[in-house]
Amino acid sequence: MALSLFNTQRPLIQAPMAGVQDFRLAAAVSNAGGLGSLPCAMLSKEQLLSELSCLTQATDKPYNLNFFCHTPASYTQLQKQQWHQLLSPYFTELDIDDTTLGMAASRQPIDADTVALIAPFKPPVVSFHFGLPAAAIVQQIKSWGGKVISTATTVDEAKWLEANGVDAVIAQGLEAGGHRGHFLSMDLSLQQPSAVLVEQCVAELNVPIIAAGGIATTEDVMQMYALGAELVQVGSAYLLCQEATTSALHREVILQQGTDKTALTTVFSGRAARGIENRVMRELGTMPQQAPAFPFASLALSALRAKSEAQGKSDFSPLWCGQKYIIRDALSAAEITELLAPANA
Repeated sequence: MALSLFNTQRPLIQAPMAGVQDFRLAAAVSNAGGLGSLPCAMLSKEQLLSELSCLTQATDKPYNLNFFCHTPASYTQLQKQQWHQLLSPYFTELDIDDTTLGMAASRQPIDADTVALIAPFKPPVVSFHFGLPAAAIVQQIKSWGGKVISTATTVDEAKWLEANGVDAVIAQGLEAGGHRGHFLSMDLSLQQPSAVLVEQCVAELNVPIIAAGGIATTEDVMQMYALGAELVQVGSAYLLCQEATTSALHREVILQQGTDKTALTTVFSGRAARGIENRVMRELGTMPQQAPAFPFASLALSALRAKSEAQGKSDFSPLWCGQKYIIRDALSAAEITELLAPANA
């Protein structure tokens, strides 16, 4: 059912990974028979148009565009002051004048203008993180034949998404790298391992379930199929592939981590996300109370990151990575897609 839903040859979606990929990875996975994904939430309108144009020139296969749809939070001067006070030793160490740092949100939810920009391309699949946008946007995507999917981290979220018109639900387990897709509750104690969440969602929903989180081997993929998932979504497995734009520092840390060294943290954006532990996570703790709401924590961390990376250090870099990782250095995206989702799976 799900293969016909997305018109792909392989039951695999490449997870959108902002900061470590562009259209090339998405096109490579789509051309290999999976569903390649382009992360769009951090692109300007001009960048989105450029990336989408390049993607559609690089593949004639189905692809997915991913957007955020969070409700923007407030960011007050007091919150900024408290956050910067905590970070002040780092500002001093790296010679950063924190008074020059702004307060404008760096990640915006999808809006009507963005939909108008992508509409002429009629993207086959549009996915969302942090819930769903307004019903009018969902209906507009469906009007050109586009499929709408979104991420759930609990059964309640999965049921909400089904009730609000998604064509499939991405069941994101606790092991997944990057940002949690939760939106009904920020309570991390509600989060479940992938296998548990997938099994629960399959039992209680009627739309296809896409398993995500901790999927690193063919055996993992087959386990999710056995639990009733119709597709898998895989991200971290592509971090070191030839088409990824993962930085040299990020690649080095992945290669050196050995066993799992990841944790959920709000340090980098204000919202829980899984990455490899580094200096700032160890020294401030993974969930500092002073971190402002998503995405405002990233304004200060981006300045620290830029200065630190210029010195060849990843002390303040978000090193997103899933809990289960198997190093497959320098393989192509097509090879990884074939390895995890054989055509006859």
